Amino acid sequence: MIYDIVIIGAGPAGLSAAVYGQRAGKKTLLIDVRGFGGQILNTPEVENYPGIKKVSGFEFASGLYEQASGQGAEIVYEKAVGIEAGNPMVVRTETGSYEARAVILATGAKNRPLGIPTEEKFAGAGVSYCATCDGAFFRGRTVAVIGGGNTALEDAEVLSGLAEKVYLVHRRDRFRGEQAGVKRLLTKDNVEFVLDSVPVEILGEMTVSGLKVRDVKTEAERILDVQGIFVAIGQMPDNVDFADVAELDETGYIAAGEDCLTKTPGLFTAGDCRTKKVRQLTTAAADGAVAALAAVDYINGL
Repeated sequence: MIYDIVIIGAGPAGLSAAVYGQRAGKKTLLIDVRGFGGQILNTPEVENYPGIKKVSGFEFASGLYEQASGQGAEIVYEKAVGIEAGNPMVVRTETGSYEARAVILATGAKNRPLGIPTEEKFAGAGVSYCATCDGAFFRGRTVAVIGGGNTALEDAEVLSGLAEKVYLVHRRDRFRGEQAGVKRLLTKDNVEFVLDSVPVEILGEMTVSGLKVRDVKTEAERILDVQGIFVAIGQMPDNVDFADVAELDETGYIAAGEDCLTKTPGLFTAGDCRTKKVRQLTTAAADGAVAALAAVDYINGL
């Protein structure tokens, strides 16, 4: 069977592309080893999507999935490992392959690690990259959140309702995230900002028992007595398997503009995996629509 459009990635960009592809009468397949939803699943509340006052990330992703599947889009839970250009194109997975007239890369991004000693050792034993997933395990305990963007602010707010104390560690003296989130945290008695500081070592035996941080201005070191560490320092792309068909920039993002076109005819990209200044839910959904309609035009022109 040859699909009209195969979409690699079932986050907001991929699901939005599936909706537009199906509405244009094209048979669409989504491929994602992690399931549907992407990073938005980890967001407790979405308050900046136009037209929706407030919704949980899970509810938003579920609604988008139901919309896409209800219109006929299919989804398989496999890992895509390569693409062969041609007519049709071939998407290879770890277990098989799929033919398509057009392909959309919507691989999103994954959590960026700290890159400090013992981080990998304590992953799952006190070090987490998802506060909404693991926060309940640290109820009544002391934790640290590392980061300065919206995700870090959101994680600290979620954890403030569970943990006894939350340290928010950031390498600068001000946060990149929205000031509304900062103001809410300032009202929390159990949240302490640790600014101008970077983590240098995770302490513990079998599980985390502390975090050593260094002041970037004074070089003074301090040990935070924590049992949990939540890393929220941004994301990184996972596009290396497609470097032969899509040009990557120096940081690994797919080189493509607002038209979502790649260097390979019939191959498009959408969402957080491509080069762009703003990576938000709204821009991911917009990319999905643009990429799908570009794919439809390409298929119609074959």
